[in-house]
Amino acid sequence: MTNTQLVSSIMSTKIIKLKKDDDLEKAEHLFKKHKIRHIPVVDGKSIIGMLSYTDLLRISFVDAVDDEGEIESLVYNMFTIEQVMAKNVVSVSSTSSIKEVAQILAKKEFHALPVVDDNELVGIVTSTDLINFLLIYL
Repeated sequence: MTNTQLVSSIMSTKIIKLKKDDDLEKAEHLFKKHKIRHIPVVDGKSIIGMLSYTDLLRISFVDAVDDEGEIESLVYNMFTIEQVMAKNVVSVSSTSSIKEVAQILAKKEFHALPVVDDNELVGIVTSTDLINFLLIYL
């Protein structure tokens, strides 16, 4: 393992995305269908925010969760994606090293970084991607 391995070797390029005009019900559906925890929010090809499943849980109320753990859509009608998403998104380029990405994730309180080249979202890298990478070398 070298310090110069690029994040492009471990990032996901099949990106599930949302637009700011999508609703939170669609977001929950995508989180569950694809078994993911972070979804970039885009305007065209540019990232404008990041929505996490935790963000959805923060806006839900205990009474709004049904017996199967589904968040009732009443709560989702109260908020927009733009209101709930993180707006000041830290991103990395595909030529960033895996070590740089690990350092950013270790210092911040989030677990995913969008990968952006020339203002275009090209991938996403998560703490799970880093763990899987490390497992290869342990």
